Amino acid sequence: MKPLQPSSPHSVYDRDREREGALSKEMEDKQMKGHVLVLPYPSQGHINPLLQFAKRLASKGVKATLTTTHYTLNSISAAHIGVEPISDGFDEGGFSQAGNVDFYLKSFRDHGSRTLAELIQKFSNSATPVNCVVYDSFLPWALDVAKQHGIYGAAFFTNSATVCSIFAHIHHGLLTLPLTPETTPLLLPGLPPLYFPDLPSFLRFPDSYPAYLAMKLSQYSNLNQADWVFSNTFEELEGKEARGVSEIWPAKLIGPMVPSAYLDERIKGDRGYGSSLWKPLSEECIEWLETKPSNSVVYVSFGSMVSLSEEQIAELAWGLKESNMYFLWVVRDSEQQKLPKWFLDSVQEKGKVVTWCNQLEMLAHRTVGCFVTHCGWNSTLEGLSLGVPMIGVPKWTDQLTDAKFVEEIWEIGVRAKEDEVGVVRKDELLRCLKEVMEGDKSKEIKRNANKWRDSAMKTITEGGSSDKCIDEFVQHLMASYQNLNGL
Repeated sequence: MKPLQPSSPHSVYDRDREREGALSKEMEDKQMKGHVLVLPYPSQGHINPLLQFAKRLASKGVKATLTTTHYTLNSISAAHIGVEPISDGFDEGGFSQAGNVDFYLKSFRDHGSRTLAELIQKFSNSATPVNCVVYDSFLPWALDVAKQHGIYGAAFFTNSATVCSIFAHIHHGLLTLPLTPETTPLLLPGLPPLYFPDLPSFLRFPDSYPAYLAMKLSQYSNLNQADWVFSNTFEELEGKEARGVSEIWPAKLIGPMVPSAYLDERIKGDRGYGSSLWKPLSEECIEWLETKPSNSVVYVSFGSMVSLSEEQIAELAWGLKESNMYFLWVVRDSEQQKLPKWFLDSVQEKGKVVTWCNQLEMLAHRTVGCFVTHCGWNSTLEGLSLGVPMIGVPKWTDQLTDAKFVEEIWEIGVRAKEDEVGVVRKDELLRCLKEVMEGDKSKEIKRNANKWRDSAMKTITEGGSSDKCIDEFVQHLMASYQNLNGL
């Protein structure tokens, strides 16, 4: 889990600003519906949805403060959201300074618990005391801190309801590891049959990443003490899956946590998450896209963490070249040296390779007709919310399960098949591209993609299922906040 760019400690809402205008502050406080600290795990795929949830809360009158590590602090900037630091014990370099997952997580728990408590105490002596901590489910110790201070604690899960269901069953001893081809299909309440290739990699090979598996399971360690459980999905998409596990994972579905400009447009100017690992080359990409026909471009990105083998990148390069389709391919700086030496010069007429860009802007552009993705949950929700057909090339963790749903359950794309050594060959990519972009099935996929886009918009707009869940949370916070302040 890679952290964001280095930074120096600072507070967006510093004490001087809090002291200004005593009368206006008193009036604001009377209207305040609560003060929530929102604590993400410090990686891009976790910060984005929790920061977006903070913006949703702020738009409904809740004071929302994003609480993140010193190392990630300066990478975050979002209107109406406070930002405050806590420590993971590695303030200068974050995870890379720790060098070991177990060591980092223990340090974050010890230092994070102490500095989160100090932050809650700091606000308790202000005009806006904290009455709830919304914490990333990867950080269950934050719930313990909230309870020690007599305030609410709410867990926020960044995976699909389906994946959360599987891990919940394992935590409660209802499934044992490892799962094998002989023990599949996996049949759980509310879920479709899951075969061996559909399962998260940690469950098929639990010894491969023991620290991450332990972190996944620790999400449920004290969940029975949480006042709310939130999941970044929505009723129409995974309501059945969530209800099937509600006795042990009683989640409120509040997604998709995608910037408002691409959904309901109720948060003014909300066109991006407000955090970024790298400097995006969005303007350059948009200029290039503007010269292409509608629905003609293949957008390719494998997110902020997936590292592909040189062999896999070469196969993708050959497939894109031989497809003769326009493509925009995001290849991070750390992956650029894996590109075949012949590739860039040979595709100048048809393709563009960039190190990073604003994915939402690309997916929303009229020229993009297909999204080749690793099927991380955030990317899957973005593609679905913007109605873009997908080609799934999953590599590890929950991506494998997400890809199954993309192809078989929601029918908004296809899943590329790996060979016996785990590589998607150029011919397989070509097959998928033709199926999604040109074949008879492409029309059906596009219709389904449009249907799910409309559903995502409806669920988060006023009166939608996710909007109602958020409103219920806000109303509860408001009642408790008024009691807390004697209003």
